Amino acid sequence: MLLSKRTLALGAAFGASVIYGINHTIAKGVMPDYVGPFAFILLRVCGAALLFWLLFPFSPKEKIERKDWGRILICSLLGMVVNMLAFFKGLQLSTPINSSVLVTITPIITLVLSAFLIKEKVTWIKAIGIFLGLIGALALILFGAEIRSDAPNIPLGNSLFVLNATVYGTYLILVKKLMEKYHPFTVMRWLFTIAVIINLPITYPEFSLIQWATMPTHVYWVIAYVIIGTTCLTYLFNVYALTQLKASTVSAFIYVQPLIGILFALFSGKDALTTVKIVAACLVFLGVYLSSKQIR
Repeated sequence: MLLSKRTLALGAAFGASVIYGINHTIAKGVMPDYVGPFAFILLRVCGAALLFWLLFPFSPKEKIERKDWGRILICSLLGMVVNMLAFFKGLQLSTPINSSVLVTITPIITLVLSAFLIKEKVTWIKAIGIFLGLIGALALILFGAEIRSDAPNIPLGNSLFVLNATVYGTYLILVKKLMEKYHPFTVMRWLFTIAVIINLPITYPEFSLIQWATMPTHVYWVIAYVIIGTTCLTYLFNVYALTQLKASTVSAFIYVQPLIGILFALFSGKDALTTVKIVAACLVFLGVYLSSKQIR
């Protein structure tokens, strides 16, 4: 029995969230000793751009209309530049569990932005959810600091996670129209190509410091996971999901990330739960639930 397009889209969105959830711990484990956060970004966008150009012969030969280039530039800047830089720098400065929790405010940010950009109605229940989610996020930023050698500035790192969630939520709203008009390969090819150009002057200094000759083998596997999994597959999965699902539905799958991220971080011994993290996580999850609740 063939799966419906909606079922495949739901599976794609779920798969992207699982890959992201594991990434919180895996990428953190090699930064900044082997690969700096900005160097990771250059590897990601170059690897993804190369992959989508290699797929060019297998994708429709579409021409981007002149009026859409502005939206493509903005989507690339938000989704493949600011979003990535903020997340990976935040991951270097903070902890995997903090990142897993704070990325879940993306649906809240998406809802707020939708209210302003496309005039989506915000009910009192959703407003309370937004408030609780933001309180939880602020609790992690202001009171979630720990003394850890691998997390030198947790408040700043957590703030960067909030910035990441904000720009990613905006990206999901803006890229939706492109996905309704063009093939996902076409959109991703140009988004990542533009991202290489924008990211190059920002990220090359850290990239040039990588010691490839003395790098342990496991770091190469982490780099491959980040490029192929966290970048190529997740973006491709999400843009495919957007062709069949609403942006708010796709962003809702981000709820899977904290479960995967926290469990993986705990079982691998890379992070630990604290009272502040537990309380803040509960506030964020409750806020996300209320802000996403459909009122009948």
